Amino acid sequence: MSANGHHPDTNGRDPLRADEWLEARHAAKREQTSPFARGRSTNGTPPPPPPVVEDHDPTSLPIFAGAWTSEQELPGRARSEFSLRPLVAPAPEEHHHNVPDADGRVELDWELIAQYRAEISSRLTARLDKEGGRVTDEDREQMGLDVIEELIKSEAETLVSTGRPPWTKDQEKALKSALHAALFGLGRLQPLVEREDVENIIVIARGPVCAVWLELVDGTLVEADPIADSEDELREFLADLGARQNRPFTEARPHLDLRLPGGARLAAGSWVMAYTSVVIRRHGMREVSMDEMVYDRKACTAVLADFLAACVRAGKSIVVSGVQGSGKTTWVRALCSCIPPWEMIGTFETEFELHLHELVDRHKIVHAWEHRPGSGEVGIDGRQAGEFSLEEAIHHSFRFNLARQIVGEVRGPEVWNMLKAMESGPGSISTTHARSAEHTIEKLVSCAMEKGPQVTRELAISKLAAAIDIVMYLRSEVVPNDDGTFRKQRWVEEVLVVQPSIDAARGYATTPIFAPNQLGQAVATGKLDNFLAQELARHGFDLEAYKAESQANPGVATS
Repeated sequence: MSANGHHPDTNGRDPLRADEWLEARHAAKREQTSPFARGRSTNGTPPPPPPVVEDHDPTSLPIFAGAWTSEQELPGRARSEFSLRPLVAPAPEEHHHNVPDADGRVELDWELIAQYRAEISSRLTARLDKEGGRVTDEDREQMGLDVIEELIKSEAETLVSTGRPPWTKDQEKALKSALHAALFGLGRLQPLVEREDVENIIVIARGPVCAVWLELVDGTLVEADPIADSEDELREFLADLGARQNRPFTEARPHLDLRLPGGARLAAGSWVMAYTSVVIRRHGMREVSMDEMVYDRKACTAVLADFLAACVRAGKSIVVSGVQGSGKTTWVRALCSCIPPWEMIGTFETEFELHLHELVDRHKIVHAWEHRPGSGEVGIDGRQAGEFSLEEAIHHSFRFNLARQIVGEVRGPEVWNMLKAMESGPGSISTTHARSAEHTIEKLVSCAMEKGPQVTRELAISKLAAAIDIVMYLRSEVVPNDDGTFRKQRWVEEVLVVQPSIDAARGYATTPIFAPNQLGQAVATGKLDNFLAQELARHGFDLEAYKAESQANPGVATS
């Protein structure tokens, strides 16, 4: 020790002044007390003093320690958990103030975001535990946003203190959105679900490869970035989504059907399929009217729209059929727009897709039921604990004073739910998949017979022919534009009236009221039965317009 009481500098230079040493010490302490630091000392010993440097070289102090790289340990500094590597790959130093690419995208490190999500979730859980059971969903989300803000602030300070380029405003915004989606939303899937130009999202994961395709509203198919880094990660993501709605996705339950936040429908399968596959259907048009179907979407003629609206007002039971993606759900919403606002409606769906209960300005009273799968052990009745079926929902609904019962989609034995609704009251509407208008009844007969051997073909036909009044069949096609782009067209191809018939070999008779013209679009045939014509006329149907259209299209219907 020197005579003045200072430790001598080993290189013969004067030591730091006290104020310089304290400044550096405080800088190191601020790093240690970061709310997200994980490398804290457990033995309570203070950090070592900074290295002794010359008075005139303050840039060598820890607070200006840009000389160290992100992978090196800084003297007197505890490593932060959020400083393993930059969350956003920093731009070159000379460009670090630039905005993201021209398309507005910011490249994110999703592996690191997953680590941050785990830390945020842990800290949020700790805060929620302190609050007890008094926290609402809104409060919980706000607390999560607060933790995210703390994280971003801590990381931003770390970038500056270590001499790395700071984030731009666009980068910070992208980070906050990604972390919020990872914690409360759909993670990497969220931006795709929010895109207005997307109709279907198709995901196929094969080991380490996760391919994503987007089917746009115009029918174009484009490739997108992966939403997971492997098939296992995608399975974990799907299992987490299912757990939020009490719908397990495991090797014992290898299929998953969900309604996502925002209303999109997800269908996924794994273990019993070659690869893990996901298809998400976005419902772009919820509040749609018959006028929009005629004039905006060119889906039918004005005469046909007038006919369908009169059928709805007259309480006719309608089945909308077509292949996958032909617009059946959108058409059900359009038909329901013709229901008088004072009528009380009940909807029955495996997953909410119609969303009539959300259109409160159009439908004043809607009671919406949704199927809930069981998740417990199978009881002696063969059902899992907690299961709530559509059959139970319809039985339950008879105490709700409903004017109409609308069963969403029929894919199998649930056709009996549709039949019960149609037999119990007027004006029921359902959808099913079929390859043609004539094949629709046969498809429903097959669905009915899936119930068991006690259901004969004769029984199924007699029930369906008596319950269904109208079948409308939809067609879809992707056609090229002159500029090389594509558009997806959907339209009504045919409308049949269904009646029981003891003379017909099939047990029922169908009459094409609207049939396809040379362009494949449904036009009037003139075969409308006088009794039905007069009934519909009382509900506003323009018979003269129907006759005029049929005369303008002679020979459209051949049977």
